[in-house]
Amino acid sequence: MIIKHGVSLLHSPNNRMLASTAVFRRQEFLIRCLAVGGHSQELNRKSKPEAMALDADAENILRAITPTLDLAKHKGQAGKIAVIGGCREYTGGADLSHVFCTKDAAPVIKSYSPELIVHPLLEESYSVREEDKKAISEKVLAEVVKWMERFDCLVVGPGLGRDPFLLDCVSEIMKHARQSNVPIVIDGDGLFLVTSSLDLVSGYPLAVLTPNVNEYKHLVQKVLNCEVCDQDAAEQLLSLAKGIGGVTILRKGKSDLISDGETVKSVSIYGSPRRCGGQGDILSGSVAVFLSWARQRIIAEGDLIISLKNPMMLGSIAGSALMRKAASVAFKNKKRSTLTTDIIECLGRSLEDICPVK
Repeated sequence: MIIKHGVSLLHSPNNRMLASTAVFRRQEFLIRCLAVGGHSQELNRKSKPEAMALDADAENILRAITPTLDLAKHKGQAGKIAVIGGCREYTGGADLSHVFCTKDAAPVIKSYSPELIVHPLLEESYSVREEDKKAISEKVLAEVVKWMERFDCLVVGPGLGRDPFLLDCVSEIMKHARQSNVPIVIDGDGLFLVTSSLDLVSGYPLAVLTPNVNEYKHLVQKVLNCEVCDQDAAEQLLSLAKGIGGVTILRKGKSDLISDGETVKSVSIYGSPRRCGGQGDILSGSVAVFLSWARQRIIAEGDLIISLKNPMMLGSIAGSALMRKAASVAFKNKKRSTLTTDIIECLGRSLEDICPVK
């Protein structure tokens, strides 16, 4: 084969018949892949995916946004998180600060820790007559709204369930949180709700979605009208985040991929081969805490000495890193018997390992 200035002469009149053979087509393709000459190099550059997931400097981001412990500070200055979750069937997911749940779930959730502030306000269809639904829905919203301005972030979904009346109430709570510019982290059954009602988060830059494999598949099918493509995972995630109007999406997996529609970052440090039910609840809570801290730092200091500036991205990266670190420590100790409660026990130690108290 003759090459001149990086261009194959296979297409000269004398060689057109040869070019039709599989051997010569493979040879020409090989030459292009090797980027011989300027023209082939240009082809090679254009063939690269537009979105490349770059490993986030997760530990430095976590250190940058974690507040220092100060004797002069008082309770509440490090953030106030509310969880909308917990029903009759699922009582183990909600485990942070204020918890808005159904009456049946309240005793179990409260018994988990005396530190939890439990609000048994939510109702399910089985306990509400049809003619009373509107009045009860308005009452639930009014009670939650009283607290809304105090919250730095809302976590929707852990242990929520899929009761239709309950989800209708939660939809109204999310709409009010959006009007009040309260960040929302959405996981579990909250993602089921959002996938069927994208307008709840579409175009809201203070929303973070944390889908697992199946939840992500449903989002891709709904928004992009296609199947998940792992070969172009970063580019597809970028398109998905853009398609929902610039929300931040944390796609959980072997490496966590995170995008706000502008950039894609990967968190691959630590991790555990053991998958426990409830890990996603820890992650969503951790993301809520860190994004709240990131917003506070940016408001207080005006900037952070890191390239990323979106607090939703920063919180997602830091929350992912802490969760993966704690899971790694727990697995080292318990191996196959690791439970979510073991991971919770390792959260404090993991944060201290990465960001020691000075």
